[in-house]
Amino acid sequence: MIDEPLERLRAAARRTRELALTRVSTGLGHEDADADADDDVGTIGTDGALGFDPFPLLEALHRHGVRAVVIGQVAGIMHGSAELTGDLDLLWDGEPVHAPALAAAFMSLGARLTDETGIPLATAPEALLRPKVQFTAPGASGDCCTPALPWADLNVREILGRAVTAYDPGGLEVHYVSREDLIRMRRALGRPKDLRRADELDRLA
Repeated sequence: MIDEPLERLRAAARRTRELALTRVSTGLGHEDADADADDDVGTIGTDGALGFDPFPLLEALHRHGVRAVVIGQVAGIMHGSAELTGDLDLLWDGEPVHAPALAAAFMSLGARLTDETGIPLATAPEALLRPKVQFTAPGASGDCCTPALPWADLNVREILGRAVTAYDPGGLEVHYVSREDLIRMRRALGRPKDLRRADELDRLA
């Protein structure tokens, strides 16, 4: 068994890419209105799984000093979940003073931003102040959210403050939501895949 969170993530990303090699393209990506894929399977069923590698973006965030917290199934994998995913979801504090560094990280990879309806946005600090934007970057696409995004009755700022950090021997630091908070977020969303994954994380405790 792999114990380190980032090694678990690397292994899962490799498995995702290997599985996607044998699959016909669906034509659906994270940015498509109906591609949040499916409430049961998740984005492993979209073209986001093709070439999935979250590390270029995670490294860009680290280089630019961005404290963005990994949420969603990538965080689940870092906590030991066996389910694969094809997207990377992020949560940051939404403070205007931190937006330029986040925009610079996205721009360094040539990432594209859209709003929730798929309308393109400039990769600029102002765009990132929305409650949620969607991004497509080399290796990974997903949602970039702030605490302004409603999340049932959860206090998202407190969740940000409780995030944990994984360290790579090469110096990379990746912040990700705590297991307990990820379970709370899963149960608040309540989709079949979220409830299943919350139960899995409970069993791993």
